Amino acid sequence: MAISKSVNHKKHHHQCYISVPSEIINSLSSNSLQSLLLSPKKAAAASKTGAFARSKVLIKNPTTWFLFLFLCGFLLMLKMWYNFDPFSPNPCGIIPQKDTSSLISNGVSNSQLKTEERDEEINGFWKQPDGFGYRPCLDFSREYMKSSVEILKDRTKYLVVVVSGGINQQRNQIVDAVVIARILGAALVVPILQVNVIWGDESEFSDIFDVDHFKEALADDVRIISSLPSNHLMSRPVEEKHTPLHVSPQWIRARYLKRMKREGVLLLRGLDSRLSKDLPSDLQKLRCKVAFHALRFAPPIRELGNKLTERMRSKGPYLALHLRMEKDVWVRTGCLPGLTREYDEIIHNERKYRPELLTSRSNMTYHDRKLAGLCPLNAVEVARLLKALGVPRNGRIFWAGGNPLGGPDTLLPLVTEFPHFYNKEDLGLAEELEPFAKKASIMAAIDYIVSENSDVFMASHGGNMGHAIQGHRAYAGHKKTITPNKRQMLSYFLNTSLDESEFNKIILGLHRDSMGQPELRTSKAGRDVTKFPIPECMRNDTSDRLSS
Repeated sequence: MAISKSVNHKKHHHQCYISVPSEIINSLSSNSLQSLLLSPKKAAAASKTGAFARSKVLIKNPTTWFLFLFLCGFLLMLKMWYNFDPFSPNPCGIIPQKDTSSLISNGVSNSQLKTEERDEEINGFWKQPDGFGYRPCLDFSREYMKSSVEILKDRTKYLVVVVSGGINQQRNQIVDAVVIARILGAALVVPILQVNVIWGDESEFSDIFDVDHFKEALADDVRIISSLPSNHLMSRPVEEKHTPLHVSPQWIRARYLKRMKREGVLLLRGLDSRLSKDLPSDLQKLRCKVAFHALRFAPPIRELGNKLTERMRSKGPYLALHLRMEKDVWVRTGCLPGLTREYDEIIHNERKYRPELLTSRSNMTYHDRKLAGLCPLNAVEVARLLKALGVPRNGRIFWAGGNPLGGPDTLLPLVTEFPHFYNKEDLGLAEELEPFAKKASIMAAIDYIVSENSDVFMASHGGNMGHAIQGHRAYAGHKKTITPNKRQMLSYFLNTSLDESEFNKIILGLHRDSMGQPELRTSKAGRDVTKFPIPECMRNDTSDRLSS
């Protein structure tokens, strides 16, 4: 038996070969191969009698049938290879582009096309942006893969991290923890989630994320373990609480590596924005791999999130809104909710007595912040924006987020304009939601799933969840994601002389390029690759040619 062997035994990098019996290989004569490869012109020149005789021999020859089946199988394998899953562990496939010109040749009449065009005009809001052929591609370098062998063998260095904040802050810190472990060549202990003092959520990593999948997805990059080995349980780890913002891999190695080798264990806290957003290409790809492949929600959360998605989609496409109207958001942003003087006074007093809650630019007035686009949109502004962008009145809207300041009445402008307005409590049965009722992180994870799965997504303000979903939807094929152009549009909101049609035309024009189209990540601080995955983690045919 003639057998081909694979030289690469690493996980996720298998090479496929076909074993062929040596007797069959020996039986393939040069004459039979030449007859199979004979061109039509040469065949026409042969005599009819000779051609007929040869064809009979070929049909009866088992070698001919073997080669025919071999070619069919090979073509089938090619077809299977080009099937593309953007969230497979190491994606770098080819997505076939849709060819709408074939509709007529496939039997679709002109009248049908006109009907579809009319439907498209009616439902134009749901049209997806042009992704320009960009697809996920995590093609790690040879040096990265070579160094993985030694990193995965190491049993002397261990990284323990404690992550804090809401679920989306925790996600960001977990991504950075994996990359830091890779930089240090250390094994990563499954991250510890700090009890959230605001919501009293005591969920552990395994309550929110699929631990087994997390380990398996990163098995070629970083060794992930559930707990420290017994010989390190009593050791005193090196603890670091004050890592500066946006540190480089070189800083991390210089600061921690020697101490880590000596003590064996490094404990890190407060990782939020500690690792630089500008990293070497392989580490950027690793960030994408963690964010988009490894960090998968636990099965019970995925199951419920997908159920609610199906219920939203049962009657057509839907828009997901992440509304940032909670009391703490108004306090932290230095903005006023614009509800009543009473609520404005509540926010003002909270900020006065707890000035540490106010984030940057504390010298700006509320009005200046508003015009600079630094404030969340309120319900009236969101409703006007959605109308201007063409959301149909009967469009279905899922809203995510905490309870708004002022209660349900705050949302009346939206409900009045768009009556099909739901959140997870409206969609889920009491017995489905009850197990998670006091788990704020899990409830936020359910919001994340339904929002990420939506046909269109928009956040009324930035923030970790909005940024994470924006990146996730870009990586999934640039699903429509609206980014409100607050800085430019708010002056028109304040202009009472504009009639509705003129207002809508202006607002739509301001957002033509803010619909989730491919956007190149630059070196600007804050432009995280998990929000802007091009060019490190996605490529198209043009970038393929440029890199070759």
